[in-house]
Amino acid sequence: MKAAHDSSEAGAAASEAQARLKITEIFRSLQGEGSSVGWPTAFVRLTGCPLRCQYCDTAYAFHGGRWMSLASILDAVRACETRHVCVTGGEPLAQKNCAALLRALCDGGWRVCVETSGAMDIGPLDPRVVRVMDLKTPGSGEVHRNLWSNLDKLRAEDEVKFVICNRADYEWARGIVREHRLDRRCTVLFSPSQSELGARELADWLLADRLPVRFQLQLHKILWGNTPGR
Repeated sequence: MKAAHDSSEAGAAASEAQARLKITEIFRSLQGEGSSVGWPTAFVRLTGCPLRCQYCDTAYAFHGGRWMSLASILDAVRACETRHVCVTGGEPLAQKNCAALLRALCDGGWRVCVETSGAMDIGPLDPRVVRVMDLKTPGSGEVHRNLWSNLDKLRAEDEVKFVICNRADYEWARGIVREHRLDRRCTVLFSPSQSELGARELADWLLADRLPVRFQLQLHKILWGNTPGR
């Protein structure tokens, strides 16, 4: 029985080693959001996304890309010479081999986070991975895609982000934070949608309501705008 088990594990490892993912880009930049903001980070942007948020700034990752093996992805990440790696999209978890990539990055000694929507199950991911979950507001046009069972899977090291488009979005997100006591589960981030809501306006709302969340702007956009690969 042990030999059969070992053979099964070896077969799974070989299959994982041959896994491929479709990649839009791999690049080195500063992390622009979340708790690791400002750290030099290797970004692995996977191709494809089943959502169509109206404010999306990475629509170029919906299509195209190139197939890469796990080994070649790891080589490209090593060339970035960073401690931090962020796997993003598109929606990275829409690719079935994303979990294997995250596990391989953790095994390689990197500090790994994944940026995902609230629509994909985060439960099966390697526990060493920080899950940064973008819970979709009504203003995104995709609020119906949120997988609410994900909230019960959040840990202290994880993060939940709300992109706020207007006052209605803010009041909706405020209600979700309070109803689910999200600030007691993990770090909660509120960001203004760049073209729809002034940063100062959102900051004033947060201060007036004494909401226990972290206000953030996207550092990479302040520095480089919406330039792909930055």
